[in-house]
Amino acid sequence: MKFGGWLTIGLTLLLSGGPAMAATNLELADQVRAAERAFAKTMADRDLKAFESYVSSEALFFGSQGPLRGREAVVGVWKRFYEGPAAPFSWEPETVDVLDSGTLALSSGPVHDPDGKLINVFSSIWRLESDGRWRVIFDKGCPVCEPETKP
Repeated sequence: MKFGGWLTIGLTLLLSGGPAMAATNLELADQVRAAERAFAKTMADRDLKAFESYVSSEALFFGSQGPLRGREAVVGVWKRFYEGPAAPFSWEPETVDVLDSGTLALSSGPVHDPDGKLINVFSSIWRLESDGRWRVIFDKGCPVCEPETKP
């Protein structure tokens, strides 16, 4: 973005009182929902570089190997999910809500395997960063428990 664009964004935020005043909560939630869908599309497109662009430099992702701190650590572990011709899973936001300050948002929803089976539920905290982009700052998935069947 050129300097004039940054100046316009900065003046708009300054004069309006901040991000929440520049857009309604509903509009901000729509922005986060679109960001989450684009983030998920990186998996379908097999585009690790695009995935990386949605992860904050300060990100904290919780996983089976323990917490991953920082973009480099997250990408280092997640790159295995981007290998091969087909995505090993997909996700979609069901719930998105934004703080009244307009700076943090929660998105959560189902994670499916390639056959469409529900395998996980994710929760991500997004932060509106200084460049005007929403990025994931915290991410955690929880496996879905299979219901017990009676003999």
